[in-house]
Amino acid sequence: GVRPLPETSTADPCLSRNKMAPLDQLDGYLATNSYLGSPVCTTLEDYKQCKEIPAKDINAQKMPNLHRWHSHISVLMAKYPQYDFKGEAIPKGTAPSLGGHAKDAKQGSPDASPKKGGEAKPKKEAAPKKDAAPKKEAKKDEKKDDKKADEAAKEPTPEELEKMKKDKLKKVIKEGGKRGVEIEGAADMGGLQFFCTAVELPEGDLDLTVESMKAMNAKSDPTEEERKGGSGHIGKMIFSCGVDQLAVVAYVPEDKLEALSCEEWLKTVLANFSGTVVSSSPTVCSGCVKTNSDKGVFPLKIREPMILEANNFLRKKGLFPEDNGSDDDECVFGDDDFPSM
Repeated sequence: GVRPLPETSTADPCLSRNKMAPLDQLDGYLATNSYLGSPVCTTLEDYKQCKEIPAKDINAQKMPNLHRWHSHISVLMAKYPQYDFKGEAIPKGTAPSLGGHAKDAKQGSPDASPKKGGEAKPKKEAAPKKDAAPKKEAKKDEKKDDKKADEAAKEPTPEELEKMKKDKLKKVIKEGGKRGVEIEGAADMGGLQFFCTAVELPEGDLDLTVESMKAMNAKSDPTEEERKGGSGHIGKMIFSCGVDQLAVVAYVPEDKLEALSCEEWLKTVLANFSGTVVSSSPTVCSGCVKTNSDKGVFPLKIREPMILEANNFLRKKGLFPEDNGSDDDECVFGDDDFPSM
């Protein structure tokens, strides 16, 4: 078997066993990040920190993001301790900057004492207490100015909005096209027929997630310097996290419709978290799950369980058979099978 990775001397002293970052701080960071060591993939930094945190120390209700990350990394660490499924080394990663992510971060800040010391002199020379009220008023004025500035920033012109929309779409299509090429490559290697993964740039926008799917399925132009798309023959379900919702788009090629109903696949995956189907056609269906903080439903938290559910549905249909050594088996790969992303 593969020997477990040794603890290295390059560990960040602030995150070592003796001085580990507070768990609530890690949970806060993981509310907006899938991994600790990299914004896009699992790293050795994630493995190291996962090993340093006993599962029993994590309260799943109070720290859902940390719990989700810890469970996911534990599985990957056991399956791919040093190399991913393509035989490439798991990237090293870097320790995240956790400042400001914990609710009590300010209280435990190492900068607290120096700041107090630095303010000692000015306090002695400060104006009498009667000036306190004007200072408060000045702060209120500053806050009002900041609010006005924020409001102005939130109201771009129609032309600016149109440009922003086009730029965003361009980036989404580029991401989808690149992912399509990687999916096609995986199909050539392992007889891949279905694929479940996450895309980042649509940011929960359902229309943009559909555009990402179209880019993945677009026919590759062999004359182009950078190939795009090319995976239209592979069934897919893609997920995109936003603040307000998790967007989900399913695609089943026409030649696979007898084996799998696109709408049934999507409905089954959405049902676990009371999601709704928004649009439906024989080959492409889309839907979403709205964020519900009262019920603990958050896009980043539910994405991995929904990808697992999508794969389990395929398994029940006999489209995700257990590995029996046959090269002809259809396979389903997930987002973490492509750490380069």
